Amino acid sequence: MNRTLYWQKSTFCGGGDGDDCVEVAASPTTIHLRESDTPTAHLTTTPTPLTHLLQAIHTRTLHPRP
Repeated sequence: MNRTLYWQKSTFCGGGDGDDCVEVAASPTTIHLRESDTPTAHLTTTPTPLTHLLQAIHTRTLHPRP
């Protein structure tokens, strides 16, 4: 079954119809991220890895792997 994704712009993009925004859409098992200026390309992940990434960014513990 192919579901329609409903994209929402980040509240940090300043509103309006700007193309400098991050957008997110969620399905029952995945989260999709894209930039407004390239809507055909998007990243798909699941909640757990995205949560770990956001926590690392928030706590400034994100380090590149050796």
